[in-house]
This record gives sequence, C-alpha cells and structure tokens, in this order.
Amino acid sequence: MSVTAAAPTSGKPLVIANIGMLVSGILGAPLLDGDTLVVQDGIITGIGMAGDLQIPDGVAVIDAGGATVMPGMADNHVHPVFGDFTPRQKTVDFIESCLHGGVTTMYSAGEPHLPGRPTTPAGVKALALLAHLSFDNARPSGVKVHAGAVLLEPGLVEQDFEDLAQAGCRLVGEIGISGVKDPTEAAQMTRWAQARQMKVMVHTGGASIPGSGVIGADFVIEVQPDVAGHVNGGPTSLGIDDVVAILERTDARIEIVHNGNITMLGRIVDLARERNELHRVVAGTDCPAGSGVQPLGMLRVIASAASLGLIDGPTAVALATGNVADLHSDANGRLAIGAEADLLIVDAPLGSQAKTAMEALEIGDTLALAFAIIDGVIVVSKSRNTPPPMRSITFTAAR
Repeated sequence: MSVTAAAPTSGKPLVIANIGMLVSGILGAPLLDGDTLVVQDGIITGIGMAGDLQIPDGVAVIDAGGATVMPGMADNHVHPVFGDFTPRQKTVDFIESCLHGGVTTMYSAGEPHLPGRPTTPAGVKALALLAHLSFDNARPSGVKVHAGAVLLEPGLVEQDFEDLAQAGCRLVGEIGISGVKDPTEAAQMTRWAQARQMKVMVHTGGASIPGSGVIGADFVIEVQPDVAGHVNGGPTSLGIDDVVAILERTDARIEIVHNGNITMLGRIVDLARERNELHRVVAGTDCPAGSGVQPLGMLRVIASAASLGLIDGPTAVALATGNVADLHSDANGRLAIGAEADLLIVDAPLGSQAKTAMEALEIGDTLALAFAIIDGVIVVSKSRNTPPPMRSITFTAAR
C-alpha cells in the first residue's frame, strides 16, 4: 500500500514537450494553443510554443510524442474510510488503482462504510474530523483525497458545523444515507454548513445501501444543496423531469457517476447541453459501491458523456476537471498559469479507430494513460490499468 506525505511537491522543473493537443479543463476555452508546458515548484508556469517559452537547460523532459495533455481528473463522489483500503469491498490500493485511471483528486461523499459507524452527533463529528486529518496527513500514492464529509444525524447543532469548519472539514456527506431524512431538518443543517463554505450533497434516485432511501426533486428543492448527487443513479436514476426541476428550481450542480444508469447519463448530459448548463455538471464514480471499485470509472464517465451526451471530448474532460475544481474553489483541474500541476498525458488507445485522445472519447473508447503528475511530480509513468497509448511517449531525466 503506497502512501506519501501530504505535499509531494518538487522544486525541480519539468517540461512536457511535443504536445499534440492541450485540453484545458475549462468549458469556455477547452483547447489551448501550444506544444509545450512548463512546471516549477508544483505549479504550471508556462504554456505555449516551445520557441516562445524560457526553458532552463538540463531540465527533466517528457516528450509527449504528439499525445494530449489534460488536467488530472477529480472524482467528486467517493466513499473512502482510512488509508487506501475499503471495507465495502475488502480491497486495498483502490485509490492507487484509480490514480492509474487518471484520478489525481477525490472528494468524499461520506465515510458510511466504516464498520460500526457512529450515529451520535459526537460520533459523526469525530469520524469526519479523523478522516479529514488522516488524509490530510498522508496521501495514498499522492492522490489528493478530501475526506471527512460529515454524515448528518439528528441532534447536530450549528456549533457542530462551526467546529468542523474551523478544523478544516469542508464537506457534508450525501444527505439521505444517514439518519437525517426530514427535508426541513436537512435544510436547516444545510444552511448552517453553507454559511461556513462547506459543500453539501444530497443523495438522489433510488436506495443504494441499507439505510438510504428514495429521494426525488422535491427533497432537493427544499434542501437547496450544492450538489444533487448521482442524478443518473446510485444506482437507480432520477427521471428526466426531476432533473429539469432541479436545474430550474435550485442552483445545485448535478452529478453524473459511473455507478449508475449510463443511458440516463447520456440523456442528462444532452439535456444540460441543450439548456446551456454544462457548467453545472460534475462527474464522479460513487465508488466503492455494490458494483465494486472502478479504477477506470472516471475515464468511462467522460467517454460516456462524450459519446452518448452529444458533446465533444474536451467538453467532456471539463466535467471531470475544471467543473469539479470550480465547485470546490480549488486551484487544480485546469491547464492555466498558476494552477497546481496535476496533469495527465493521454492518448488514443492502441487499436482504437480514433487517431487522438479526444476522438477516442467521442467514440466511447477508454483513454490510454501514459503519465500522471501531481504537484509537478511524476506519480505514474505507465498505467497498469488502461490500454497502452498509440504514440511513443518518453521521459528524459534532468542532467
């Protein structure tokens, strides 16, 4: 089980050269001009044509060989517990496996799979704080896991949310899988959390685990969360009319996930496209779940969004990168000067009918991951889970 310190940054510069396509992760400008990207101190410091950038001699260089560079993906819906182990599926190294599927950041939707999970106010506060501090102190394989999503139980008061926010907890686990079921009670706790900039998710659709329930648009509208979780199903989808009602009567993001109805995923993305509301769509996996751990789940979500949702590849990438970063006000998820250098080098998989990574997404193929970089540090140089890339991509160490 690979665990690294909380800040795997490096002062050594890194250059990615000979890039075929720069996919920004930003909906308004999904493609960037240039063939070179420069990283220093874990931050993107240069994007453009090689001849226009100042590149120090002797730096480490990845020759992308005409492949595509995009931001690392952020899974908006995971259920970690502690470390790189899930009691739900008795699986170790599932976070590292997701890293080999292009996930560099994860956001917890709650830690409900802890054996004997406490359900008292003191217990859920303690669990959230412990999970937050645990992942803050040690990143599995370098992945930025934002954990400690408090699960709402009756008896929580406003001071509890103040205490959690002061300790750095900034997430409320999906409402509907814990003890608070009444929308009026949930709405009050949501206001307390949002007043402290905590992001609140509501479970939607059918029941997923014992203790969860069926939640439709009316509940979401009364609660007014930041995210309507897995609207395409976790695993059972909302109806399209419910999704429309959430879009029209709340400001919530709508979340699409791998652990759901893939046909509805396509319809929901297409709906958001027609309504010019793709900026409200965020992507996740909802793993670990009854369907298991999905190391390539995020790659499958963006491939499904592009191929079934009638959007292009770069737009699909934004749903899993910049859109999620915007939701959480984080400094990664984009190719931009000053952004955290969480990056992927991807390509069409060997044998694909597509010629580029984005064309591969648009026909529903799983991308080939050649390199994953977190805070400027190479953490994957050959994915053990994706197909190999079509192009030759090489690394030369600093001299």
